[in-house]
Amino acid sequence: MKFLYEILKQNSVSGDESETSDFLLQYIDQRKNYWNVLPEIYSGEDFHDCILLKFGVPRTAVFAHMDTIGFMSRYNNQLISVGGPEIIEGTNLEGRDSLGEISCKLKGDENAISHDFPRGIDPGTRLSFAQNVRIDEEFIQAAYLDNRLGVYTAMELCETITDGWVIFSTYEEHGGGSMPFLLKFIQETSPIKQALIADITWITEGVQFHNGVVISIRDKFIPRKKFIDKIIELVSESGIPYQLEVEEYGGSDGREVQFSPYAIDWCFIGAAEENVHTPDEKVSLADLEAMIKIYPYLLERL
Repeated sequence: MKFLYEILKQNSVSGDESETSDFLLQYIDQRKNYWNVLPEIYSGEDFHDCILLKFGVPRTAVFAHMDTIGFMSRYNNQLISVGGPEIIEGTNLEGRDSLGEISCKLKGDENAISHDFPRGIDPGTRLSFAQNVRIDEEFIQAAYLDNRLGVYTAMELCETITDGWVIFSTYEEHGGGSMPFLLKFIQETSPIKQALIADITWITEGVQFHNGVVISIRDKFIPRKKFIDKIIELVSESGIPYQLEVEEYGGSDGREVQFSPYAIDWCFIGAAEENVHTPDEKVSLADLEAMIKIYPYLLERL
C-alpha cells in the first residue's frame, strides 16, 4: 500500500491540484509499461490538471476526483472553508505560502474561523488537515480518504483494464467544474454510454462497516433505475460483498454526468466512511477491498 501512503501525503485542496496531478503522472509513467494495455494519456494545461487515460476501445468511464476539502486564508488571520470541512477547534492544519511552510491550529466555530499561526498568511493560501495515517487489522483512518481511496481504486484498475476511460478530475469538492469539458472531450474522442464514480460515501443507519462496497441507488440526484438494476444484477453474481445506499442528500461527479448534454448512465460505487470531512475519516479495509475488486469486474462486463 506504499502508493496509497504516498497519495495521502499529497495536498490538493480544490483549485490547487497541480502537484497531485504531477505526482500521479509520474506514477503512471513508471507503471504504464507493466499494465495489460498501454493507455493514451491526456493531461496538462489543456485539461486544467485533470488526467484522462484511454485504454483500448472504451464503453465505460471511471471518474475519481483528486481534490480535497480544506481552508483558504483571507485577511487578519481569518479562514474560509473550501468544500465542506468539519470545523473542529484545535485541528492541526498545514500549507505553504511565499514565506515558507505553515503549521497551525484551527480556531473558532461555524460562524467564524481563524488560525493561530504567529504571522500573517498570504491571502488565498490553501490549508489542509495535517495527515496522520493509522491502519490496523480492520480499518484505515486518515484525513482525505475521500477521495484518495477513489484515486487508489482507479489506479489499481489501470493494472488490468483492457477497454475503458480512467479519469482523475478536479474541483469536485467545491461545486465541480471540470466534468463538462472532460465529458465533451471524451464524447468527441472515444464516446461512452456509461460512467462509474469511484468515490467515498457515508456510514449511516443503513450502511455499515464490513458489509461491502456501497452501490448508491440515489443521493441528492437520481440515476436511471435501468442502469442501477443492471449494476446490482452483475454484482450479485460476482460474490463481491456489497450494500445498497438510498440517501436524500450528497453528490459527486455523477451530478455533472447527469446534467450534461450527453445520454450517459452513471452509478456511484465506493466504500463508506465515518467521521466525514474530518482529519479522522475511517474506512473498513474489507469494504475497501470489495471496492477495489468491483471495478475490474464491472468494466469487463458492462
